[in-house]
Amino acid sequence: MKRTVEKIGGTSISNTRAILHNVLIGGRTGDDVYNRIFVVSAYSGMTNRLLEHKKSGEPGVFSLFASAGNKWAWTQALSAVSVAMQEKNAEIFAGDPEQAVADNFVRERIEDVRNCLIDLHRLCSYGQFRMDENLATVKEVLSSLGEAHSAFNTALLLQAHGVNARCVDLTGWRDERPLAMEERFADALSGMDLAHEIPIVTGYASCPSGLVRQFGRGYTEVTFARLAAWTQADEAIIHKEFHLSSADPKIVGSNKVRKIGSTNFDVADQLSNMGMEAVHPKAAKILRQAGISLRVKNTFDPTDAGTVIQADYAPEKPRADIITGLKGVFALEVFDQDMVGEKGYDVAVLDALARHSIRIVSKCSNANTITHYVEGSRKALKRAMAHIEQALPGASVSMSRVAIVSVIGADIDVPGITAIALSALHAAGVPIAGLHQVSRKTDIQAVIDEADFDKAICALHAALVESDLSVADHEERLRPAA
Repeated sequence: MKRTVEKIGGTSISNTRAILHNVLIGGRTGDDVYNRIFVVSAYSGMTNRLLEHKKSGEPGVFSLFASAGNKWAWTQALSAVSVAMQEKNAEIFAGDPEQAVADNFVRERIEDVRNCLIDLHRLCSYGQFRMDENLATVKEVLSSLGEAHSAFNTALLLQAHGVNARCVDLTGWRDERPLAMEERFADALSGMDLAHEIPIVTGYASCPSGLVRQFGRGYTEVTFARLAAWTQADEAIIHKEFHLSSADPKIVGSNKVRKIGSTNFDVADQLSNMGMEAVHPKAAKILRQAGISLRVKNTFDPTDAGTVIQADYAPEKPRADIITGLKGVFALEVFDQDMVGEKGYDVAVLDALARHSIRIVSKCSNANTITHYVEGSRKALKRAMAHIEQALPGASVSMSRVAIVSVIGADIDVPGITAIALSALHAAGVPIAGLHQVSRKTDIQAVIDEADFDKAICALHAALVESDLSVADHEERLRPAA
C-alpha cells in the first residue's frame, strides 16, 4: 500500500474542522486511514508569541528573555502563551473530556519551561556563566513548545474520533541523549505498526546542531523532508491553505489565475527566493536527492490533486508558469572606481550582510558598481552600510527601497520572452530600474518601484500566461511588419 509523509502548515492545522474532515480522515474508512505519517506545525501565530512576530518584529517570549530590559517581562509573555494555548484547546474540544487532558499537557510543559528559564537566570547571575552562550538553546526550547502542543492535540482529536493515533514528540524534552535527527526518528517510531496506527509528529525535532539555528523558521519542513527520506516514502505531501497558481488571485483576479499541475524543484527554489514558499529550499534539496516527489495540496479543496513537484519534470513546450514578486526589497549599491580589476572586492560587502543576517535576493554588477537586492530591517541595513564604508573607505554606499517581479517556469526558453515582458511593462507604464536573467532559463527578474508592483504583476500575467501563446505565436509577435 502507498505510504506517504504529510506536513500540515500552521494556518491549515488551526482550522480543526477542515483539517479533520478534509485531510486527517476525509472520506477514508478502515485501514485506508493509515499508512500516513503527519508532521505538524504550531498553530498559526503561536511561534510568533514564543519567539517574535515574523513580520512586525513584535517581541515574543524569546525576544523578551534575551533583551536587556525588564528581565521578568518574558514570564508574563509565557503566561499569555499558556492562555492562548488553552483557548485553542477550548476551541478544538469544546468542553469534551479531552480538553482537560490537553490543558494539563500545556500547563505542565509551560511550567517546566518557565522553571528551566528561571534556573538559567539564577545560574547566569553568578558571572561565571554567560547568558549569551545559552540563548541559542533557549530559542530551540521555546520553538519546540508550539509543535508539541499541536501534535498532542491532533493525536488526541483523532483518538476521540476512533482513529488509532499517537503523538510522536521529537522535541527531546527531558531526554538527555544527544541523538541525531534520524536516530531520533528511529527511536520514536520503533515498534509502530504504520498499517494500523497514525504517527502525529512534532515539526520540531531536537538534534545536537539545533534545528532553528540551522534553518530558521522553516525547520518544520526540514523535519518533514528528512522523515520522508528516512522512511523512503512513496510521496511527500504538504497541505497549505492555497493552490499553487500562476499568480496571486488577489492581485490578478481568481478568474484569471491557473493552477499549476506539475513543475520541478528548480521552480520551487525560485518561488522560495521570491517569498512564495511552496517548500523550504533545504527541504526541497532533501526530497530531490532522495528521489521523492512532492505534492502540494489545498487543505480546503481536498478533491483537487494539487501540484506535483518532481526533480526531472520538464514541460512539453517552453512557457512561463508563474508571475510573482517581492515587496520590501532594498537595493544596496556600492560604487567605487577602484573596483575595476580587483578580485574579491565584494567580500567586505558579503561579510557585512552576513554579519547582520540580511538575506540576498539577487545581485548585479558592472565595472565599478555592485548592487545587492536584499531583505532586512532598515536598522540592520544601516549597520551593514556603516561596516561596508569602514571596510571600503573609497566607496560610495547608498540604499533605496524597490520591488522585484519575476517570471518563473520550468523552462522559459521562449523566443523573445524577455522582449515581450519588457513591452508589457512599458505598455502598463511601469519603469524598469533593472533586469536580470541567467542562462538556466527558469526566471526573469525586473526591478521596479514598489508602487507599481500590482500593476506589473497584472501586465506580465496577461502577456505571458493568460494569452497562452505558443512558441510560434511569440515568434510571430516579434517579427517586424512587412
